[in-house]
Amino acid sequence: MEHIRYSAAAIQTDLANPTNRAAMRKNTDRILQLIDAAVEGSAPFLPVKLVVFPEFAHCAPVFPSVKELREKLAVELPNEHTERLIAKAKEHHIYIQSGTFLEVDKKYPDHVFNTTCLIDGAGILYKYRKVNPWIPFEVHSSPHDIEGYEEELFPVAQTEIGNIGTAICYDWLFPETLRQLAMNGAEILVRVSAYMDPWNATEPMDWWTIINRCRALENMCYVVASNQAASLKHYPPYSWSGGSMIVDFEGRILTKASEGAGEKIVVAPIDISALRHERQTRKGHHLLAHLRTEAYPVYRKHFYPPKSGENQTPELSYESNNELIEKSKSRIKFEN
Repeated sequence: MEHIRYSAAAIQTDLANPTNRAAMRKNTDRILQLIDAAVEGSAPFLPVKLVVFPEFAHCAPVFPSVKELREKLAVELPNEHTERLIAKAKEHHIYIQSGTFLEVDKKYPDHVFNTTCLIDGAGILYKYRKVNPWIPFEVHSSPHDIEGYEEELFPVAQTEIGNIGTAICYDWLFPETLRQLAMNGAEILVRVSAYMDPWNATEPMDWWTIINRCRALENMCYVVASNQAASLKHYPPYSWSGGSMIVDFEGRILTKASEGAGEKIVVAPIDISALRHERQTRKGHHLLAHLRTEAYPVYRKHFYPPKSGENQTPELSYESNNELIEKSKSRIKFEN
């Protein structure tokens, strides 16, 4: 069996927040420079083959309405930015998980998605659209909520460096999201995030580290997690402390960026052969094989959004998200 071992790089950014499409080019310029730095820095050691960027690396949803996002920032995919990433991936023979884009798609004209792409030198391998927006603030759509949505919610790319799946930021607070990616074949779970204080990579909460380690061990997957590290002046009203990390399939932290805002690159080895060996030979703590799916009737109920269709407003907003949350809360009945 071919031994598959290489380095992955989690890169965090501290870029000015674009307010129009033209300003996004400057962010992509810097992203390409950071890729060069990651590859060059690892050249004498175990080469980097996977590079991951955070949520909002290309742009953030800085406008409060879907209408403004669509008019000023949203782009179709592929676009000029992904084409530049494809060229860079081809130059270095690597895979790149892009930062997120605010995406529009002619098939779903009333919606804006928060989307990241896995890219190699031949093109876009998949688009992942955030299934769990950070409501009530985020007003882009979840593909889950769109009647007649046709694409795979949790795509996994089979590549020469392993099977790669991704989810975005708040998705990771839902263990079901990462479990589905693992069951779809993922061996590397990529986290594209913009985690802010106080839930960031710092005490006393440190949700960032807790969740990354749990998702790795419960799914027997590597986790490559890149977190936003923008200074407060760049992405108000929150502060961001980065803490990007790579975790192995037993929950060990292999590398972690030092705390605090600012650009950082952290690199660690990914040993896909070891992971596959463990999945094939292990009996104990094989949480994927031990899963009793039918034991959990909660998953046969519908919670959010409370109802699709007539109750879902065509233009999401902070106010309408709050209304849907309250309706969903009313459906929760805890069994005593």
